[in-house]
Amino acid sequence: MGKGKKKFWTEDAKWGYLLIAPTIIGLIVLNVYPFIETLVLSFSTTHPFGYFELSGFGNYTQMFGSSEFWKATWNSIYFCILTVPLGMFFALLTAVLLNAKIKGKSVFRAIYFLPMVVAPAAIAMVWKWIFNAEYGIINQMIGVKINWLTNPKLVLLACAVTAIWSAVGYDAILLLSGIQNISKSYYEAASLDGASKIQQFFKITLPMVSPTLFVVLIMRLMASIKVYDLIYMMVDQTNPALTSAQSLMYLFYRESFVAGNRGYASAIVVWTVLLIGIITAIQFWGQKKWVNYEV
Repeated sequence: MGKGKKKFWTEDAKWGYLLIAPTIIGLIVLNVYPFIETLVLSFSTTHPFGYFELSGFGNYTQMFGSSEFWKATWNSIYFCILTVPLGMFFALLTAVLLNAKIKGKSVFRAIYFLPMVVAPAAIAMVWKWIFNAEYGIINQMIGVKINWLTNPKLVLLACAVTAIWSAVGYDAILLLSGIQNISKSYYEAASLDGASKIQQFFKITLPMVSPTLFVVLIMRLMASIKVYDLIYMMVDQTNPALTSAQSLMYLFYRESFVAGNRGYASAIVVWTVLLIGIITAIQFWGQKKWVNYEV
């Protein structure tokens, strides 16, 4: 025990603990403590000025019995279905093209990454103008008046297009880093064996980049489930299609900051975290079938 304790408090270990202390403290203060408080509030009835009292499962009973809640849950899942597969496809395609031998590819990389450094509110406002039914550029080009943002069947699709456009560059840069870590000797050997570029992509590039692809997939799923700002900016609160676009985080915002029902809103957050955890667990379970970690 004495030797183990001595090793635990070596001079190097003390410096290590000191260096990671800001991160650990920040994690506890900004993540762990707020989540614990949210969990407690989800079982409570809240009052003005921060007062609350424990009330059991009342918020969850109300939540699971609400058709609006289930609609928001489906909207969040449907948004994932719309954005993640297409977004991953375009990101991988972009990464492969940016890895090709073309002039000025560093400029193209910067251009594709640019939407990620622009404020989401600015992106939403620009695309809101593009999808405008009266003078939007899309309707002007096709010559047909389509209510992209007020039609319940199209509003989430319009938001998904915006989300894909804004995230594909960032995901492509991450995938590009994974592609560039693949040894060129694999491609040289495949070329000598007569493999085409398409065969090289499916037999070498895709398996080798699958770990990076898996990380990007997890990140994009989480971001899609938690979508809020994009929908908030593109769909007005007076929009008749709001119910068809309202996500779980949008519902949380409305219940917490508009209605002031923080207990019910906290229950929505806990459900969202649980939903993300389930989806992530499924992804980690399924990665064994398609993610290749062997070099």
